[in-house]
Amino acid sequence: MIEILLPYLLLVLFLILPILFIFTRPKKKQTPLSSSTNKNNITIPKSYPIIGSYLSIRKNMRTRRIQWLSDVTQIAPAATFRLNRPLGSRQIITGNPSTVQHILKTHFTNYQKGTTFTKTLSDFLGNGIFNTDGATWKFQRQVASHEFNTKSLRNFVEHVVDTELTNRLIPILTSSSQNKTTLDFQDILQRFTFDNICKIAFGFDPEYLTPSTNRTQFAQAFEDATEISSKRFRAPLPIIWKLKKHFNIGSEKRLKEAVKEIRDFAKKIIQEKKRELNKKSLETEDMLSRFLSSGHAEEDFVTDIIISFILAGKDTTSAALTWLFWLLWKNPRVEEEILKEIKLKSESLVYDEVKEMVYTHAALSESMRLYPPVPMDSKEAVNDDVLPDGTVVKKGTMVTFHVYAMGRMESLWGDDWAEFRPERWLEKDVNGKWVFVGRDSFSYPVFQAGPRICLGKEMAFMQMKRMVAGIVGKFKVVPEPHLDEHPNFISFLSSQMEGGFPVTIQKRIP
Repeated sequence: MIEILLPYLLLVLFLILPILFIFTRPKKKQTPLSSSTNKNNITIPKSYPIIGSYLSIRKNMRTRRIQWLSDVTQIAPAATFRLNRPLGSRQIITGNPSTVQHILKTHFTNYQKGTTFTKTLSDFLGNGIFNTDGATWKFQRQVASHEFNTKSLRNFVEHVVDTELTNRLIPILTSSSQNKTTLDFQDILQRFTFDNICKIAFGFDPEYLTPSTNRTQFAQAFEDATEISSKRFRAPLPIIWKLKKHFNIGSEKRLKEAVKEIRDFAKKIIQEKKRELNKKSLETEDMLSRFLSSGHAEEDFVTDIIISFILAGKDTTSAALTWLFWLLWKNPRVEEEILKEIKLKSESLVYDEVKEMVYTHAALSESMRLYPPVPMDSKEAVNDDVLPDGTVVKKGTMVTFHVYAMGRMESLWGDDWAEFRPERWLEKDVNGKWVFVGRDSFSYPVFQAGPRICLGKEMAFMQMKRMVAGIVGKFKVVPEPHLDEHPNFISFLSSQMEGGFPVTIQKRIP
């Protein structure tokens, strides 16, 4: 079909591009995400015939996309506005909890991943749980849900996470503190969580966290595929990346190579697991075994599942921890409170002790409020609809809820919203002990909400709390001096600290 349409698509492209570039100003140096924004200068993007809001999009989308859309969301009536893209592509962006509840729960069946989202990510994620709707999504969620019971969580904390800490991470941090070397802590955390998700979900240990800082071919391929797939959404016209894919050039050529490397890696895991299952009757203790025993063992389908769960387990958790450790350095009072809590626990924390780390749980929640691992997410309207604030939604419109913006709204968090204050999540009980008080998931959709709420939420918290206890209890993580100024917050499907997180490690004196 694309061969038939290609001449017409090229004609449209050549007609539209000159219009876009005539109106495009020379590129200026962009304001970092950390810079304070004068809300008086923020306006809802103007829209023009044919090109929509392309002028504003081009000016802001490359390096301050998240901050710009957050600023506009906060000044928009009902925290909701339209962003018109070239050639009439429609998008609504919101930070309104009532609207979030409307699309994620009340009218869940009308707001799906949709064809735009799934086709854009299909080369990378295929029909994995994060890129599908309907029966396929329900089946994957049902099988995966067995992985998150209390027995699995206890095993995860007391064996998988603890072993990775004791045998791999602590020795690396100890060596770094002795030799005064600099580590990219973001990379270290990604390696740690990658090993963990592979072990708990697939029963496979990739041994990625090693003293060597060399990046494996798979890790580089995974990062490239994530970034290139994410950037497809930012193209002025989807036809641009589609043509590059058709001719196998530029970033799309690299994406094809990277996806092949990733899928080859995933298929090796599947083949090894099948050999194990054929040799003896194993109890289906890991997620991969359950999928292979479910009657849906097609290799391509299971490969899609593996890739999706690696993405979820590796990048989101490490992103949350990266920003937490930066915030602890900027807020020594909070670090001291966490250290006090750690000292009340045993040397080798057991599951129940980790679960009771209330202050650390609050600090993580507060960190993710300011720096959510997934700063924005979108759904596509299946049919025409009207949002709670009266905004009309036409069929096929993308509705994006801006998690990052919601964490910065004075109406939701008070006039001290910019302050990193874990106590906003805590109350004292009758005995004077801290008790965690959560927010509703529509005001704080860090883990999504409604039927698609994150299955691994509790597992993520347990892993992060055990990691914080293991690291903060023994070491002080000291970022390089240039990070005293706010690092740039970027996102490719999940958030990252641009340029990595270079730190030195100082051993705490008992």
